[in-house]
Amino acid sequence: MKKNLKKISQTKVKLFKIANRRGYAAVGLNNLTEGATSAQAYQRMIKAFRRKGYELPVIAADKIQKLVKTNI
Repeated sequence: MKKNLKKISQTKVKLFKIANRRGYAAVGLNNLTEGATSAQAYQRMIKAFRRKGYELPVIAADKIQKLVKTNI
């Protein structure tokens, strides 16, 4: 049986460079994921949201880099 996923905007996810470490992190809806690149962190967040019943849009890696916040 296919799970009905609720569509959610990518603005619900905050991406940022991890201070004093290599890599990026993504935070959203009480989920935290880490990755070597911002694209990897976002892809892992897609999986975490899917487990919660939400669907994040898949976007290109260059557009993901524009979502990264430096002052968090």
